[in-house]
Amino acid sequence: MSAQATDTQAGEPAEAVTYALRGDVAWIGLNRPAKRNAIHDALLAALEQAVRRAQAEARVAVVFGEGPAFCAGLDLSEHRARTPEEVFHHSRGWHAVFSVIRRGRIPVIAALHGATVGGGLELATACHLRVADATTFFALPEGQRGIYVGGGASVNVARLLGASRMADMMLTGRVLDAAAAERAGLVNYLVPEGQAKEKAAELAAKVATMAPLTVMGVLHALPRIQDMSEEDGLFVESMMAALAQTGPEAAARLEAFVAKRAARLAEPGA
Repeated sequence: MSAQATDTQAGEPAEAVTYALRGDVAWIGLNRPAKRNAIHDALLAALEQAVRRAQAEARVAVVFGEGPAFCAGLDLSEHRARTPEEVFHHSRGWHAVFSVIRRGRIPVIAALHGATVGGGLELATACHLRVADATTFFALPEGQRGIYVGGGASVNVARLLGASRMADMMLTGRVLDAAAAERAGLVNYLVPEGQAKEKAAELAAKVATMAPLTVMGVLHALPRIQDMSEEDGLFVESMMAALAQTGPEAAARLEAFVAKRAARLAEPGA
């Protein structure tokens, strides 16, 4: 089955998620522009399929939204009919899909614009890097809808923003613009309007050249170290450092640096 799953709702694109492989970079597009890419069950399933495909054939992936928004969150037209038991299992399904992103083999970059709210924010924070253009805004409107987040925000958003800022967003409906989100640590890169995908492509090209063992450490050791005691975290860091040194890229790259063949670090503003 193609990663480009079919969306059967009338008046919507045939593909809820698009996929394109360009060199070592997989481009994964949320494709319900008329619904501001609200996530329904078909889109979630297609997203998982696309991410798994990317992990099999790319070295980095970029997730972006078609149309005027990155993602307006959960499709409430489906959600409102669910029983509490169904909501529980639906939430766990979101956790499973987003875990495929967070704990996968390759880094995933989110290229953001327009509404990045609710489940869209949860998807963005499941990615490893976030690039936002100046039109991007962030919110957790679940509190205003009388429901609670269910796609991982309690862990992933709270870790980036802090529980207090997340509580503010849920209790008061506060909306963060792109600049405020960058100051709060939610956004890694802030770019002018319309340039998020261009910046994501630039970053993806750099990430694609990383040594695989180093990538493995960043994706799998670093997040776990945050949950460990100081001593356990430092021990795992040492083990990861030793493991990375065994990779064939390590010897070649260190030799290039010592021989002054490696590119110098670019100083800020250079």
